[in-house]
Amino acid sequence: MAAAAAGFCLILAACRSGEDGAVMKESPPQYKVRMQTSKGDIVILVHRDWAPHGADHFYELVNRRFYDNERFFRTVPNFVVQWGMNGNPDVNKLWENIQIPDDPPKVSNKIGTVVFAKTGEPNSRTTQLFINLGDNSRLDPQGFSPFGEVIQGMDNVVNLNMEYGEQPQQGAIEQIGNDYLEEHFPRLDYIKTARVVP
Repeated sequence: MAAAAAGFCLILAACRSGEDGAVMKESPPQYKVRMQTSKGDIVILVHRDWAPHGADHFYELVNRRFYDNERFFRTVPNFVVQWGMNGNPDVNKLWENIQIPDDPPKVSNKIGTVVFAKTGEPNSRTTQLFINLGDNSRLDPQGFSPFGEVIQGMDNVVNLNMEYGEQPQQGAIEQIGNDYLEEHFPRLDYIKTARVVP
């Protein structure tokens, strides 16, 4: 794992400059990402004008293959499905402190919108994402800013295994990765690959 992460670090360093964690490459105005999952394909349409920092960061993470082989570790019916913690703890460490500036919400957290998770602190978005499973407009005033929407495979999203709810511990995922999830939550659905659609 360490060797793989070291190579990943070189790639990451090559595409960044400075220490502010800002994304260096601008994404297209619109682009699609196809996630091949254990439940079937999910296609996300990203609108950069909704949330430029979020759109750019997602574009970079997808192109760096960050989301491959990741589990949907938080599944709350009628609320959210969440993912975005790499199965390799060494890779997680490379990205956990790369925070992006906030984007003021322009679109409401309606069903099917895709959003970066954040804490209550400013500029705290890193790699974790969620898809809204219900009308979560109450999240709008809290600064959760959608940057995309599911345009294909929403039926696959709602059919993801939700038996574990919020049981998986993020601290354990961070420290142990997929080994922890496979041992304790073996039936979690997962992303096989996530790729920008040509």
